[in-house]
Amino acid sequence: MSTGDGRRATSEGRATDRASFRAVFAVREFRPLFGTYTLSTIGDELARVALTVLVYQRTDSPLLSAFTFALGFLPWALGGPVLATVADRFPRHRVLITSDVVRAVLVAGMAVPGTPLPLLLVLLFLVALCAPPFESARSALMADVLEGERYAVATSLTNVSLQVAQVVGFLAAGGLVTVLDPSVVLLVNAATFAVSAVWLTLGLQRRPAPTEELAAPSSVWREAGEGLRLIGGSPRLVAIIALLWVGTLFANAAEGIAAPLTDELGERAVQVGVLLAANPLGVTVGGLVVARFLGTARSDRLMPVLVGLSLAPVLLAGLVAVTAGPGRGAFAVVVGLMFVAGLGASWTIPLNVAFVQAVPPAYRGRAFGVAVSGLYGIQGVGALAAGLAAEGLSPSAVVALTGGIGLVAVVPPLLAYGRTRTLVAGDRPAAGPSVS
Repeated sequence: MSTGDGRRATSEGRATDRASFRAVFAVREFRPLFGTYTLSTIGDELARVALTVLVYQRTDSPLLSAFTFALGFLPWALGGPVLATVADRFPRHRVLITSDVVRAVLVAGMAVPGTPLPLLLVLLFLVALCAPPFESARSALMADVLEGERYAVATSLTNVSLQVAQVVGFLAAGGLVTVLDPSVVLLVNAATFAVSAVWLTLGLQRRPAPTEELAAPSSVWREAGEGLRLIGGSPRLVAIIALLWVGTLFANAAEGIAAPLTDELGERAVQVGVLLAANPLGVTVGGLVVARFLGTARSDRLMPVLVGLSLAPVLLAGLVAVTAGPGRGAFAVVVGLMFVAGLGASWTIPLNVAFVQAVPPAYRGRAFGVAVSGLYGIQGVGALAAGLAAEGLSPSAVVALTGGIGLVAVVPPLLAYGRTRTLVAGDRPAAGPSVS
């Protein structure tokens, strides 16, 4: 999300310049912002898979495995909008560097062999607490150094990079956990944060805290409350947020039980990464198709089809796993269906445009803070719910239920989205951060 309007952009990122990938990468400060984000995302997915496998191997509990996967999302749900305001209270370059240093130390502590499971989870939660300030500061600095079309191109490039980094991280993690101890994989993640901190230190300009430029900065609670009131008072925004949260809840819940599902299908730990990588790979391809061939207007009209495509394959994947049982053939089909579900998940791109259109420019930062915090939080809730259900049902049955219930649950927000399509606050979409 972005908390700035780009008015402090340097001469390197003027809006009048030609927008292209080369022009974006020509901006000196964009390179460390983009590179460290990609590097840290890969490291995060390495750690996520390693910890999920480690906890499942120690406890044989789908619930604890899902809880470990979900723990990284919970700080967003518990206080994301408030934690995100740290980016406006301190110099943003300092927030980024400090967050990475703290995370490097904490993850290195998690890598100590024999660390008790409760302490491991506490350290993981502390690592996750650093994410909202870091993400807010990074998005805000993107708007500080880039304007207009360059900012729009950079945002799209970053979103694609996120999906690719997730694919690489999940696949690499699946391979590493079979040949290395999970503690070594965690050390790799700690190293990515350390490298990121050094790169940001060398590559970013020193800027004062944004609040130093304001005569009377408002309370963080007031700013978060304004974002909530704005969304609650707009039927259009309520419909968009409901569709985003409900669709994401059921489309991604199965990620929380990837380890027990892989085990049920008779596969080794290496395949956990393959299963987790299938959906973001589909999102990457689907996003490129939407951007290159469909366009946001046409994809907006196809919203019901795309939403259905993001959930129906999840239902089918669960049914295939239930009926086929262990066997490489069944696992390959499940992975393929999760990839197709990722293709459908490209519906978040036109939804992001609709959200920007519906929010007055002066409130976009706060509104996106609420939307993104809820989005991360709902993913954690979905993973936990799937893990809890898998304590009594087979993981494959839980996947099937997730897809089936999701197809029914998204109907009301889809109808509300269609009814409120003409309720737009702005005249046209503007470059802005992604809520997906």
